[in-house]
Amino acid sequence: MNTYVVVYRHRFRNCSRFGGIFTYIQFSTLNHCALAFWLELMIAQVGGNIDIALDVALHVGTLLAVLIYFFRDWLELVVNGVTKGLKTKEGKMFWYLVLATIPGGVAGLLFESVIDKFIRSQPLIIAAGLAIMGIILYYVDKNSPQRITYENITFKQTLFIGFSQALALIPGVSRSGITMTTGRLLGFSREASAKFSFLLATPIIAGAALKHMPDIIHNVASPLFLVGTITSAIVGLLCISLLLKYLQRNNFAIFAAYRILLAALIVGVYFVRGA
Repeated sequence: MNTYVVVYRHRFRNCSRFGGIFTYIQFSTLNHCALAFWLELMIAQVGGNIDIALDVALHVGTLLAVLIYFFRDWLELVVNGVTKGLKTKEGKMFWYLVLATIPGGVAGLLFESVIDKFIRSQPLIIAAGLAIMGIILYYVDKNSPQRITYENITFKQTLFIGFSQALALIPGVSRSGITMTTGRLLGFSREASAKFSFLLATPIIAGAALKHMPDIIHNVASPLFLVGTITSAIVGLLCISLLLKYLQRNNFAIFAAYRILLAALIVGVYFVRGA
């Protein structure tokens, strides 16, 4: 078995675990996969391009986790949104989420391929995004009130968060990181910020998976792909549950610290091992 195959399989297992865990703690699956592969290349000294189709395939596990955990919420949102429109809270929230998804979706269609090609594989850019978002998250969370619950979120607030989601294209920022931080900036409770972030992410994650579905089917039609997706989904379910319970009594400080420490580790490895 050659060195490339060994590294490839290690990357697959790492992405499966990262996809399930770190999407929910302020750093996206794709960034973790890119970072994990870069670190492994530093160790193994082999070449190769990151397979974006594989990384997006692992997003399917994340999507399954969100859909399963919030199944009842999505069922009520869709049913009320389609049958009752804006007459109920659930109906309003459904259409709020639909409209709030548009800015991030449009930004992704316009800029994602360019960012993936030229920027996402750059570890120092990821490190900068991690550290800056960590500092912003800590400051915003510490100084913002918790006066708005999930049920009281307004259209303007959802739209504002929707536009902020476009910034998740910047490596190291992450979708969950920017939307939860924006929610806290607007005065959402920590639990409301997290729940709304998960619901808002669902259409974007689904769209990413569908966009790359031909590549996924063609390149990753194997038992390893199924194992990775299932692993990501199971770990994701556990992480969503634990995160929501954690935020009922705790703040985002530990996640901000994680971002800053990981950024420092990336910079250290980069200069020790070389670019």
